[in-house]
Amino acid sequence: MQVHLNPPLEPGSAPELAAAIVAAAADISDAALDYSPESIDVVEDIVDGFRAEGVSGEDMAESLVAFGCYLGEIVTRRIGGAWQPAPAAHPTTAPFVVVLPDARECHPIDWVFSRLESGAAVSIRDLYATAAAAGADGRSVEEAEHAAAAGVKEVEGVEEEGAHG
Repeated sequence: MQVHLNPPLEPGSAPELAAAIVAAAADISDAALDYSPESIDVVEDIVDGFRAEGVSGEDMAESLVAFGCYLGEIVTRRIGGAWQPAPAAHPTTAPFVVVLPDARECHPIDWVFSRLESGAAVSIRDLYATAAAAGADGRSVEEAEHAAAAGVKEVEGVEEEGAHG
């Protein structure tokens, strides 16, 4: 995936990229993004709109990364944590992740790409809730993200079976 953002795609630029998508969303679709957990629904609706239009992650990479930065800013502002480079052992869509105060990491940029690819099978709101739960459910954020991806694969498998038979 080629992403050409200004500012460049690095942990320190995430707040600026988030602010840019807040302004763009307000200008383009009158969407109110106020860094509240409730605004996650607005992001899901926007991404679902992209999906309905048939665009790919490649087509919308810059916007999707910026929406992921916005979601990460909700996480850092409401839950705590900080943007950090992604560990080399865990490839992600973006080279950075949010590391929560309890050392768990979450991948809000990946959340957005997964929502575009899989629709409602991936709930960004649920992924945020898992991050906010501070491990109360016994699952790490990464486990919840993998479970969402596994659910996506099951949905895709059902769709493929239906398409062939």
